Amino acid sequence: MGVTVTPASPADRDDVVALWREAGLTRPWNDPVADFDLALAGPASAVLAARAGGRLAGSVMVGFDGHRGWVYYLAVSLTQRGEGLGRALMQASERWLEQRGCPKIQLMVRGDNADARGFYAALGYDVQDVVTIGRRLGGKV
Repeated sequence: MGVTVTPASPADRDDVVALWREAGLTRPWNDPVADFDLALAGPASAVLAARAGGRLAGSVMVGFDGHRGWVYYLAVSLTQRGEGLGRALMQASERWLEQRGCPKIQLMVRGDNADARGFYAALGYDVQDVVTIGRRLGGKV
């Protein structure tokens, strides 16, 4: 496959955010540029970039809150889906979290995203009996 997965750098930001948008992962109420910058700002999170032939082909944001690991923004270029890049990114995410002593990985998938749910099920992830409750801070809607 010729794919490498390495931590993204600030120089990757525009390409990674464009990939997240192409994959339909962004929402108007979340600022993906700020999310990318914040993930790179500290040791508890990272954005990992998959490159094939030297070009960005996929990415994932990963973080450890001290209790659970979290995976966000897993995206693979539309032209390279089905080539194992998503699996490689999840394996890299798991290694990143294991290196930090993380005992469990969590992620959120929109309820109507059957393709993503199937992808994660094929990797051994299962739907958990939890309800996500949230509130936006800073006056954002």
